[in-house]
Amino acid sequence: MASRRIALGMPVPRRTDETAAALPDTTDRPATSALADRFGREATDLRISLTDFCNLRCTYCMPESGMVFLKKDQLLGVEEIVRLVRIGVERLGIAQVRFTGGEPLTRPDLEEIIAGVAALDPRPDISLTTNAIGLDHRAGALRAAGLDRINVSLDSVVTETFERLTRRPLLHRVLAGIDGARAAGLDPIKVNAVLLPGVNDHELPDLLDWCLTRGLQLRVIEQMPLDADHLWDRGAMVTAGDVHTMLAPRFALSPVAEARDGAPAELFEVADRATGHHRGRVGIIASVTRPFCADCRRTRLTAEGRVRTCLFSREETDLRDALRSGADDEAIAQIWRAAQWGKKAGHGMDREDFVPPERPMSAIGG
Repeated sequence: MASRRIALGMPVPRRTDETAAALPDTTDRPATSALADRFGREATDLRISLTDFCNLRCTYCMPESGMVFLKKDQLLGVEEIVRLVRIGVERLGIAQVRFTGGEPLTRPDLEEIIAGVAALDPRPDISLTTNAIGLDHRAGALRAAGLDRINVSLDSVVTETFERLTRRPLLHRVLAGIDGARAAGLDPIKVNAVLLPGVNDHELPDLLDWCLTRGLQLRVIEQMPLDADHLWDRGAMVTAGDVHTMLAPRFALSPVAEARDGAPAELFEVADRATGHHRGRVGIIASVTRPFCADCRRTRLTAEGRVRTCLFSREETDLRDALRSGADDEAIAQIWRAAQWGKKAGHGMDREDFVPPERPMSAIGG
Protein backbone atom coordinates (compact mmCIF):
# COMPACT_ATOMS: atom_id res chain seq x y z
CA MET A 1 0.00 0.00 0.00
CA ALA A 2 1.36 3.42 -0.90
CA SER A 3 2.46 5.55 2.03
CA ARG A 4 0.29 8.47 3.00
CA ARG A 5 1.78 11.82 2.00
CA ILE A 6 1.65 14.46 4.71
CA ALA A 7 0.68 18.00 3.72
CA LEU A 8 2.81 20.31 5.84
CA GLY A 9 0.52 23.28 5.26
CA MET A 10 3.41 25.62 4.49
CA PRO A 11 2.32 29.20 5.16
CA VAL A 12 2.38 31.58 2.23
CA PRO A 13 5.25 34.02 2.77
CA ARG A 14 4.74 37.75 2.77
CA ARG A 15 5.53 39.30 -0.59
CA THR A 16 8.74 41.29 -0.53
CA ASP A 17 9.22 41.91 -4.24
CA GLU A 18 6.60 44.60 -4.93
CA THR A 19 5.95 47.04 -2.10
CA ALA A 20 6.67 47.32 1.59
CA ALA A 21 2.93 47.32 2.26
CA ALA A 22 2.98 43.55 2.79
CA LEU A 23 5.46 43.98 5.64
CA PRO A 24 4.67 45.34 9.11
CA ASP A 25 4.20 49.09 9.33
CA THR A 26 7.53 50.51 10.47
CA THR A 27 6.64 54.21 10.59
CA ASP A 28 7.11 54.27 14.37
CA ARG A 29 10.28 52.17 14.29
CA PRO A 30 13.30 53.93 15.85
CA ALA A 31 16.30 54.71 13.67
CA THR A 32 18.41 51.72 14.62
CA SER A 33 20.21 49.19 12.47
CA ALA A 34 19.44 46.43 14.99
CA LEU A 35 16.73 43.79 14.66
CA ALA A 36 14.40 45.57 17.05
CA ASP A 37 10.72 44.96 17.73
CA ARG A 38 7.93 47.07 19.19
CA PHE A 39 8.50 45.68 22.68
CA GLY A 40 12.06 46.86 23.14
CA ARG A 41 13.76 43.56 22.31
CA GLU A 42 16.71 43.29 19.93
CA ALA A 43 17.54 39.99 18.25
CA THR A 44 21.21 39.05 18.42
CA ASP A 45 20.79 35.26 18.19
CA LEU A 46 20.14 33.78 14.72
CA ARG A 47 18.75 30.26 14.40
CA ILE A 48 19.09 29.14 10.79
CA SER A 49 17.77 25.84 9.46
CA LEU A 50 19.87 24.15 6.78
CA THR A 51 17.37 21.47 5.75
CA ASP A 52 13.95 20.11 6.62
CA PHE A 53 15.17 16.52 6.16
CA CYS A 54 16.03 14.29 9.11
CA ASN A 55 17.18 10.69 9.39
CA LEU A 56 15.11 10.13 12.54
CA ARG A 57 11.33 10.30 12.93
CA CYS A 58 10.83 11.53 16.49
CA THR A 59 7.19 11.23 17.49
CA TYR A 60 6.94 14.78 18.86
CA CYS A 61 8.39 16.26 15.67
CA MET A 62 7.65 14.22 12.52
CA PRO A 63 5.17 11.62 11.27
CA GLU A 64 6.41 8.07 10.79
CA SER A 65 6.23 8.28 6.99
CA GLY A 66 4.92 10.33 4.11
CA MET A 67 6.92 13.51 4.58
CA VAL A 68 7.54 15.58 1.45
CA PHE A 69 10.84 17.43 1.75
CA LEU A 70 12.15 20.52 0.03
CA LYS A 71 14.03 20.06 -3.24
CA LYS A 72 17.67 21.07 -3.48
CA ASP A 73 16.95 24.23 -5.49
CA GLN A 74 14.45 25.34 -2.84
CA LEU A 75 17.09 25.21 -0.11
CA LEU A 76 19.51 28.05 0.43
CA GLY A 77 22.94 27.32 -1.03
CA VAL A 78 26.25 27.81 0.73
CA GLU A 79 26.87 31.30 -0.66
CA GLU A 80 23.30 32.36 0.12
CA ILE A 81 23.52 31.13 3.71
CA VAL A 82 26.86 32.83 4.31
CA ARG A 83 25.62 36.03 2.73
CA LEU A 84 22.52 36.17 4.91
CA VAL A 85 24.57 35.51 8.03
CA ARG A 86 27.05 38.19 6.94
CA ILE A 87 24.20 40.68 6.54
CA GLY A 88 22.97 39.69 9.99
CA VAL A 89 26.40 40.10 11.55
CA GLU A 90 27.55 43.26 9.74
CA ARG A 91 24.29 45.18 9.53
CA LEU A 92 21.88 43.80 12.13
CA GLY A 93 23.95 43.02 15.23
CA ILE A 94 23.81 39.22 15.13
CA ALA A 95 26.39 37.81 17.56
CA GLN A 96 25.36 34.14 17.80
CA VAL A 97 24.51 31.74 14.99
CA ARG A 98 23.02 28.30 15.58
CA PHE A 99 22.59 25.90 12.65
CA THR A 100 19.59 23.59 12.94
CA GLY A 101 17.35 21.40 10.81
CA GLY A 102 15.83 18.89 10.22
CA GLU A 103 19.22 17.34 10.66
CA PRO A 104 22.03 19.66 9.55
CA LEU A 105 24.57 16.82 9.36
CA THR A 106 22.67 15.48 6.33
CA ARG A 107 24.10 18.40 4.35
CA PRO A 108 27.49 17.37 2.90
CA ASP A 109 28.49 21.04 2.60
CA LEU A 110 28.10 21.79 6.32
CA GLU A 111 31.84 22.27 6.85
CA GLU A 112 31.92 24.79 4.00
CA ILE A 113 29.00 26.71 5.48
CA ILE A 114 30.59 26.87 8.92
CA ALA A 115 33.96 27.93 7.50
CA GLY A 116 32.29 30.74 5.59
CA VAL A 117 30.56 32.03 8.70
CA ALA A 118 33.68 31.63 10.85
CA ALA A 119 35.56 33.89 8.41
CA LEU A 120 33.19 36.81 9.05
CA ASP A 121 34.37 39.91 10.90
CA PRO A 122 33.18 40.25 13.57
CA ARG A 123 33.10 36.49 13.99
CA PRO A 124 29.87 35.22 15.58
CA ASP A 125 29.67 32.37 18.07
CA ILE A 126 28.80 29.27 15.99
CA SER A 127 26.84 26.31 17.32
CA LEU A 128 24.97 23.33 15.95
CA THR A 129 21.87 21.42 17.03
CA THR A 130 22.12 17.84 15.80
CA ASN A 131 21.09 14.26 16.48
CA ALA A 132 24.82 13.41 16.20
CA ILE A 133 24.37 10.58 13.69
CA GLY A 134 27.60 10.63 11.70
CA LEU A 135 29.20 13.25 13.93
CA ASP A 136 31.98 10.86 14.95
CA HIS A 137 33.31 11.03 11.39
CA ARG A 138 32.92 14.80 10.96
CA ALA A 139 33.45 16.41 14.37
CA GLY A 140 37.14 17.10 13.79
CA ALA A 141 36.52 18.74 10.41
CA LEU A 142 33.63 20.77 11.78
CA ARG A 143 35.75 21.95 14.70
CA ALA A 144 38.55 22.89 12.30
CA ALA A 145 36.04 24.79 10.13
CA GLY A 146 35.04 26.94 13.10
CA LEU A 147 32.24 25.16 14.98
CA ASP A 148 32.38 26.20 18.64
CA ARG A 149 29.87 23.93 20.38
CA ILE A 150 26.96 21.57 19.87
CA ASN A 151 23.60 20.59 21.28
CA VAL A 152 22.69 16.93 20.79
CA SER A 153 19.04 15.90 20.71
CA LEU A 154 18.84 12.74 22.82
CA ASP A 155 15.69 11.83 24.74
CA SER A 156 16.80 8.47 26.12
CA VAL A 157 19.90 6.30 26.47
CA VAL A 158 17.76 3.18 26.79
CA THR A 159 17.70 1.36 23.46
CA GLU A 160 14.05 0.35 23.54
CA THR A 161 12.86 3.80 24.57
CA PHE A 162 15.06 5.53 22.01
CA GLU A 163 13.64 3.36 19.23
CA ARG A 164 10.08 3.98 20.40
CA LEU A 165 10.65 7.74 20.33
CA THR A 166 12.69 8.02 17.13
CA ARG A 167 11.33 5.03 15.21
CA ARG A 168 14.92 4.18 14.26
CA PRO A 169 17.47 1.69 15.79
CA LEU A 170 20.29 4.23 15.81
CA LEU A 171 21.13 4.95 19.46
CA HIS A 172 24.62 3.51 19.04
CA ARG A 173 25.34 6.00 16.26
CA VAL A 174 24.18 8.94 18.39
CA LEU A 175 26.42 7.85 21.26
CA ALA A 176 29.35 7.42 18.87
CA GLY A 177 28.71 10.95 17.62
CA ILE A 178 28.84 12.35 21.14
CA ASP A 179 32.12 10.55 21.76
CA GLY A 180 33.48 11.97 18.52
CA ALA A 181 32.49 15.49 19.51
CA ARG A 182 34.24 15.12 22.86
CA ALA A 183 37.38 13.82 21.17
CA ALA A 184 37.35 16.78 18.77
CA GLY A 185 37.27 19.26 21.66
CA LEU A 186 33.78 20.61 21.14
CA ASP A 187 32.82 22.05 24.52
CA PRO A 188 30.39 22.36 26.13
CA ILE A 189 28.26 19.54 24.76
CA LYS A 190 24.63 20.02 25.72
CA VAL A 191 22.02 17.27 25.53
CA ASN A 192 18.47 18.31 24.64
CA ALA A 193 15.76 15.97 25.95
CA VAL A 194 12.01 16.19 25.48
CA LEU A 195 10.00 14.19 28.02
CA LEU A 196 6.81 12.42 27.03
CA PRO A 197 4.51 11.08 29.76
CA GLY A 198 4.60 7.32 30.07
CA VAL A 199 7.38 7.03 27.50
CA ASN A 200 10.65 8.40 28.87
CA ASP A 201 9.74 10.69 31.77
CA HIS A 202 10.53 7.98 34.34
CA GLU A 203 14.08 7.80 32.97
CA LEU A 204 14.89 11.44 33.73
CA PRO A 205 16.96 10.93 36.94
CA ASP A 206 19.06 8.25 35.23
CA LEU A 207 19.50 10.40 32.12
CA LEU A 208 20.69 13.33 34.22
CA ASP A 209 23.12 11.07 36.08
CA TRP A 210 24.38 9.69 32.75
CA CYS A 211 25.03 13.23 31.46
CA LEU A 212 26.69 14.47 34.64
CA THR A 213 29.00 11.45 34.77
CA ARG A 214 30.22 12.27 31.25
CA GLY A 215 30.53 16.01 31.69
CA LEU A 216 27.52 16.72 29.46
CA GLN A 217 24.99 19.45 30.21
CA LEU A 218 21.40 18.19 30.10
CA ARG A 219 18.64 20.52 28.90
CA VAL A 220 15.12 19.27 29.62
CA ILE A 221 12.65 20.82 27.19
CA GLU A 222 8.90 20.99 27.67
CA GLN A 223 7.12 19.43 24.71
CA MET A 224 5.72 22.12 22.43
CA PRO A 225 2.79 22.00 19.98
CA LEU A 226 5.05 21.52 16.96
CA ASP A 227 4.43 17.85 16.13
CA ALA A 228 3.35 16.99 12.60
CA ASP A 229 0.54 14.74 13.83
CA HIS A 230 -0.89 17.52 16.04
CA LEU A 231 -1.25 15.22 19.04
CA TRP A 232 0.18 17.67 21.60
CA ASP A 233 -1.95 17.87 24.72
CA ARG A 234 -1.21 20.67 27.17
CA GLY A 235 -3.00 18.81 29.93
CA ALA A 236 -0.82 15.71 29.54
CA MET A 237 2.60 17.28 28.96
CA VAL A 238 5.52 16.98 31.39
CA THR A 239 6.04 20.45 32.87
CA ALA A 240 9.04 22.16 34.43
CA GLY A 241 7.36 21.65 37.80
CA ASP A 242 7.13 17.95 37.08
CA VAL A 243 10.85 17.88 36.24
CA HIS A 244 11.73 19.32 39.65
CA THR A 245 9.44 16.80 41.35
CA MET A 246 10.94 13.84 39.48
CA LEU A 247 14.52 14.87 40.24
CA ALA A 248 13.99 15.82 43.89
CA PRO A 249 14.43 12.34 45.45
CA ARG A 250 17.97 11.98 44.02
CA PHE A 251 19.17 15.51 43.33
CA ALA A 252 19.05 18.93 44.98
CA LEU A 253 18.67 21.76 42.48
CA SER A 254 19.53 25.38 43.23
CA PRO A 255 19.44 28.35 40.82
CA VAL A 256 22.79 29.40 39.38
CA ALA A 257 24.25 32.69 40.54
CA GLU A 258 24.66 34.40 37.17
CA ALA A 259 21.88 36.17 35.28
CA ARG A 260 19.94 34.27 32.61
CA ASP A 261 20.67 37.03 30.08
CA GLY A 262 18.10 36.02 27.49
CA ALA A 263 18.99 32.32 27.40
CA PRO A 264 16.09 29.88 26.85
CA ALA A 265 17.26 27.55 29.63
CA GLU A 266 16.85 28.27 33.31
CA LEU A 267 20.01 26.80 34.86
CA PHE A 268 20.37 24.98 38.17
CA GLU A 269 23.33 23.67 40.12
CA VAL A 270 22.95 19.95 40.78
CA ALA A 271 24.06 18.13 43.93
CA ASP A 272 23.47 14.53 44.98
CA ARG A 273 20.69 14.51 47.54
CA ALA A 274 22.35 11.81 49.67
CA THR A 275 25.92 13.11 49.79
CA GLY A 276 25.58 16.82 48.96
CA HIS A 277 28.32 16.38 46.35
CA HIS A 278 28.11 18.95 43.54
CA ARG A 279 27.76 17.21 40.18
CA GLY A 280 27.30 19.97 37.62
CA ARG A 281 24.37 21.81 36.09
CA VAL A 282 21.04 21.10 34.43
CA GLY A 283 18.90 23.43 32.34
CA ILE A 284 15.12 23.49 32.02
CA ILE A 285 13.51 25.11 28.99
CA ALA A 286 9.91 25.76 29.99
CA SER A 287 8.56 27.44 26.86
CA VAL A 288 4.98 26.48 27.72
CA THR A 289 4.57 26.92 31.48
CA ARG A 290 7.26 29.52 32.18
CA PRO A 291 7.59 31.46 28.91
CA PHE A 292 10.56 33.77 28.47
CA CYS A 293 9.15 35.77 25.55
CA ALA A 294 9.75 39.12 27.26
CA ASP A 295 13.51 38.60 26.98
CA CYS A 296 13.59 36.74 23.67
CA ARG A 297 16.59 37.70 21.53
CA ARG A 298 16.12 35.29 18.63
CA THR A 299 15.35 35.58 14.96
CA ARG A 300 14.96 32.57 12.70
CA LEU A 301 15.50 31.62 9.07
CA THR A 302 13.93 28.53 7.54
CA ALA A 303 15.85 26.30 5.16
CA GLU A 304 14.30 28.07 2.17
CA GLY A 305 15.17 31.52 3.46
CA ARG A 306 12.10 32.80 5.26
CA VAL A 307 12.25 34.92 8.39
CA ARG A 308 10.28 33.63 11.36
CA THR A 309 10.32 35.89 14.39
CA CYS A 310 9.12 33.11 16.71
CA LEU A 311 8.87 29.32 16.68
CA PHE A 312 5.12 29.78 16.83
CA SER A 313 4.78 32.41 14.10
CA ARG A 314 2.01 31.95 11.58
CA GLU A 315 3.61 34.44 9.19
CA GLU A 316 6.92 34.29 7.36
CA THR A 317 8.88 36.81 5.30
CA ASP A 318 10.73 35.62 2.23
CA LEU A 319 14.37 36.66 1.83
CA ARG A 320 15.33 34.05 -0.75
CA ASP A 321 13.52 35.80 -3.60
CA ALA A 322 15.25 39.05 -2.72
CA LEU A 323 18.61 37.25 -2.70
CA ARG A 324 18.00 35.62 -6.05
CA SER A 325 16.55 38.71 -7.71
CA GLY A 326 19.70 40.77 -7.13
CA ALA A 327 18.74 42.85 -4.09
CA ASP A 328 21.69 44.49 -2.37
CA ASP A 329 22.65 43.83 1.25
CA GLU A 330 20.90 46.86 2.70
CA ALA A 331 17.64 46.08 0.88
CA ILE A 332 17.67 42.58 2.35
CA ALA A 333 18.53 43.97 5.78
CA GLN A 334 15.58 46.36 5.57
CA ILE A 335 13.17 43.51 4.78
CA TRP A 336 14.56 41.57 7.74
CA ARG A 337 14.27 44.59 10.06
CA ALA A 338 10.67 45.14 9.02
CA ALA A 339 9.80 41.50 9.61
CA GLN A 340 11.37 41.54 13.07
CA TRP A 341 9.54 44.76 13.93
CA GLY A 342 6.30 42.79 13.58
CA LYS A 343 7.31 40.22 16.23
CA LYS A 344 4.48 39.64 18.69
CA ALA A 345 4.84 40.17 22.43
CA GLY A 346 4.62 36.44 23.11
CA HIS A 347 3.76 33.09 21.59
CA GLY A 348 0.26 33.12 23.12
CA MET A 349 0.17 29.50 24.31
CA ASP A 350 -1.48 30.67 27.52
CA ARG A 351 -4.51 31.94 25.58
CA GLU A 352 -7.60 29.88 24.85
CA ASP A 353 -7.58 30.98 21.20
CA PHE A 354 -3.98 29.84 20.62
CA VAL A 355 -3.53 28.11 17.26
CA PRO A 356 -0.31 26.12 16.72
CA PRO A 357 1.73 26.91 13.61
CA GLU A 358 1.09 24.83 10.52
CA ARG A 359 4.71 23.74 10.17
CA PRO A 360 6.10 20.97 12.38
CA MET A 361 9.40 21.57 14.15
CA SER A 362 11.40 19.77 11.45
CA ALA A 363 10.21 22.28 8.84
CA ILE A 364 10.90 25.31 11.03
CA GLY A 365 14.31 24.67 12.57
CA GLY A 366 14.80 24.33 16.32
